[in-house]
Amino acid sequence: MDITYSLDDVDTIAKKIIEAVDSKIIVLHGDMGVGKTTLVKSIANALGSKDVVSSPTFSIVNEYEISDGLLYHFDLYRIDNLEDAFNFGIEDYLYSEHWMVIEWPELIIPLLNDSYTSIYLSVNTEKLRNITLKKHIN
Repeated sequence: MDITYSLDDVDTIAKKIIEAVDSKIIVLHGDMGVGKTTLVKSIANALGSKDVVSSPTFSIVNEYEISDGLLYHFDLYRIDNLEDAFNFGIEDYLYSEHWMVIEWPELIIPLLNDSYTSIYLSVNTEKLRNITLKKHIN
């Protein structure tokens, strides 16, 4: 799935993403400022969360209640290696069967034994973004 969308349409895009994925694990790729956290906010809302969604840059993971469980939102930008991920308990989250959206996932991709979806975001113009969705089935 390849889509160009306006920032005003991010809620609609989030709903399309949820309908398109085959897994509860979504990994986000894109430069700083491209709108990863904004997309996570819309995904959380589409899954029924009433929580205030913010970037987990310093906490590494934020937890949100959604209509059928939990959504874990990771920002792994500050993680230097897999040992750091194991130190905060990444494996417990990965086997929890809850929704997960992971920003800066490159280091933990080898741990994703289950199916997951990669979303690649890029800036088209100041108000437009490009998104490419790629499913990975192991």
